[in-house]
Amino acid sequence: MSQAIADLEPSSQSETKPPQSVADRGTSYREILKATFLIGGSQVVNVLISMVRAKVMAILLGPAGVGLNGMYGSVLSLAQTVAGLGINSSGVRQVAESLGTGDRNRVARTVTVLRQVSLLLGLLGGAALVLGSAPIAQLTFGRVNQGETVGIALLSIVLFINLVMAGQGALLQGLRKIREMALANILGSLAGTVTVIPLVYYWGTDGIVPGLIAGSAAMFVVNWWFVRQIAISKPAMDWAEMTEEAGALAKLGFAFMISGLMVMVSGYAIRLIVIRFAGLESTGLYHAAWTVGGMYVTLVLQSMGADFYPRLTQEIRNHAASVRLVNEQTSVSLLLAGPGILATLLFAPLGLTLLYSSKFVAATELMRWICLGVALRVVSWPLGFVLMAEGNQRRIIAVEVAWTAVHLGLAWLLVPIWGLAGAGIAFFGSYVFHIAITYLLARRTIGFRWSSANLQIMAAQTFAVLGAFVLARFVDGWISYAAWTLVLLGAGALSLRELTKITGIPERFRPWMTRATAMFGR
Repeated sequence: MSQAIADLEPSSQSETKPPQSVADRGTSYREILKATFLIGGSQVVNVLISMVRAKVMAILLGPAGVGLNGMYGSVLSLAQTVAGLGINSSGVRQVAESLGTGDRNRVARTVTVLRQVSLLLGLLGGAALVLGSAPIAQLTFGRVNQGETVGIALLSIVLFINLVMAGQGALLQGLRKIREMALANILGSLAGTVTVIPLVYYWGTDGIVPGLIAGSAAMFVVNWWFVRQIAISKPAMDWAEMTEEAGALAKLGFAFMISGLMVMVSGYAIRLIVIRFAGLESTGLYHAAWTVGGMYVTLVLQSMGADFYPRLTQEIRNHAASVRLVNEQTSVSLLLAGPGILATLLFAPLGLTLLYSSKFVAATELMRWICLGVALRVVSWPLGFVLMAEGNQRRIIAVEVAWTAVHLGLAWLLVPIWGLAGAGIAFFGSYVFHIAITYLLARRTIGFRWSSANLQIMAAQTFAVLGAFVLARFVDGWISYAAWTLVLLGAGALSLRELTKITGIPERFRPWMTRATAMFGR
């Protein structure tokens, strides 16, 4: 076993005991924030790189080329979801769980099987995409064109690379190599962009698929460079042991795959409902509202999930420690996301105009309902990880299917009555249901209860978000924007004050924080 794995064991063992002192709790909160800022920062950089790449591609290819690139991307995304069998998520859990045992041999076994399964799924998925390239081209483009059929067949190379790379990412996340994950994300995105653009520049639309292949290969090399530093000796395993380990990965991965498909199905079906009852133009408004409304919170939650998921997995058998971790994560999620939700809700028209155009201001009411739903998502999000960490496949699938059914059912009922806003109300209602079901299951699994501090934060943010929602509906104009800016500054200062309290800010910074928040009260 390598020194890299040996170095990880003491930290994993110490984390199985819940912190006892205020200082320890402050350290735990700081760990959450550190991981959030590392992954969040890398994602912000990736978004900027993606914006540059999208701009250059738009200039080089034009609308038709961008559309073709988008269609190839859609095919690849769906194929990767199905062929990947959720191994990227189940792999994180299995690696984290084996690491939590402190058993070097078990870590090596899990990592070895994860790598082999990722390789096998990449080969099988690639072969399936090649064999199905003609009917997929027919379904995607409405015709059988040799160039497009060959293009989809060549996507099998990208699919293979991405699935193997997903296994690498699961290893880094499962071992909680957060710094390496952040660097790999940034450098991989940059390498992929630098590789793609020259090919598209010289070959135009003919360079799209070669660019996707070269970009994925460049990203793979970057990820491989970080993963190769985690040297793990190959354990002695017979066929039965390998089959058992691979079966556990695939069984749990199937639940994650179904979960991912439910999200895709829900998004697709909602758009169909909107088209049927509100018209084609409304789907563009829905897309804009959905993108802007959830942008900030999605970034925050995904950043925190990178470290929270493996941490919780290591502690899931220790119910007291698990409850503490979920409450800590909930506190940080609420304090970081709250001001962003208020800003998105209050400045919805301005955001839609800046990121799209004034024509999209018609989506303002929808976007504000989405913000209410997103606020509930922040509360239910840590609870959902309890089911993932527990690894109960039936519960994971049941929750996602039930949530999808409620979401689509509400949309089917409400869009004909309230039009486009009905889709937002349906999203809000679906997360009322999601909080109820995930809380009940978390209560049953680990005896979870929200801490009194979290209940106070929830009450305060509920009052603030609902107040902002009502205020935004009846007050508009530039004067209102000035008033809302003061409200947001106050909310941000109060959130910052609470974060400094729970993380144990150094004494030399406390007078400055006191002065900064004094004007907004205690």
